[in-house]
Amino acid sequence: MFSSIWNFVKRHKRKFIFTGAVLGGVYFLGKYARSKIRELQEKEATEYIAQARRQFHFESNQRTCNMTVVSMLPSLREAIVNKLNSESLTAILKTRPTNKVEIWEDLKIISFTRSVVAVYSTCMLVVLLRIQLNIIGGYLYLDNSVGKPPMTPQAPPEVQQQYLSSIQHLLGNGLTQLITVVKKSVQNSLNGVCLKQSLSLLELEQHISWIRAEVETCPCRPLSSYMMADDDNALADQACGLTERDVLTIRLLNETRDMMDSPDFNTVLTACLQRGFTRLLDNLAQFFHPPPADPAHHTDPAHHADPHSSLPSISLPLAKIIPIINGQINTICSETPGHFVQELLSNNDVKEFAANVYDSFSTPQEVHK
Repeated sequence: MFSSIWNFVKRHKRKFIFTGAVLGGVYFLGKYARSKIRELQEKEATEYIAQARRQFHFESNQRTCNMTVVSMLPSLREAIVNKLNSESLTAILKTRPTNKVEIWEDLKIISFTRSVVAVYSTCMLVVLLRIQLNIIGGYLYLDNSVGKPPMTPQAPPEVQQQYLSSIQHLLGNGLTQLITVVKKSVQNSLNGVCLKQSLSLLELEQHISWIRAEVETCPCRPLSSYMMADDDNALADQACGLTERDVLTIRLLNETRDMMDSPDFNTVLTACLQRGFTRLLDNLAQFFHPPPADPAHHTDPAHHADPHSSLPSISLPLAKIIPIINGQINTICSETPGHFVQELLSNNDVKEFAANVYDSFSTPQEVHK
């Protein structure tokens, strides 16, 4: 019996060897496949955790951006009011001076200038801080990446502080330059409009559009120049020397300028300005009320029409519009988040731009050396 089995094995020896090789190969192939699947699963899990961590850090960074904007609005408002002090003119008018008309003319220019400047500077503050804090946020993500401790941090605390101090240009020299340009445009638009002349909301919108066109189409002074000093000496001065910390700061400033030179920046700033000036006009529209309806005509269905439909035909004397527009700065630059700043912070273009900036600086292979 055993001999017959042995003879059978000898006759089919090659088949057994081949079958064994195949079965062994399948076993090891299966073991290899399971190993690779496990590695792939572990890699996917690691990438998912990293992506979730990155997303959480990004969202936290955006909340920081929003809080920083709101916290800086009182300083911005104070800077504008100090440079465009209409309150002193209002106080003089209460004394019934002999040159009352002249003071009213000054008040007209200052009131429109400071509201227009408030819109511009608030929009600039929102976009500039979105760039700065997302550049820092991206570098901080890299600096704190698990398993990748940097030899030299990209954004140590002292560099962050020095870099963010460059926002003072917008609150200082940049704001002064912006006021000069806007004031000239306001004068060109409103000098021929007397105090007794009535303006409709549509006419008011046209004047603001003319002012904007003159400010925004000046080729020698782009809007970005009000947000950040644009020459190398000024950047070096802001960074206060050539220490390692200062070199990092200058690099951050230059990277910020690169972002401000991009088409996306202009798109986002334009979207913010459009939303901001629309909100300003919406605020002004609340004061253009239609006259009270005659009780004798309440039965007429026409009197139940939307009251806003009559706004284009309603006019107010410029002398009554001046105090209204003069007070808009308190709404625009309010430390209590209102419709104006909330609409800017929640703008989809702003959110997408912020995500792109953060992504650029939180991706290792795209770190700017």
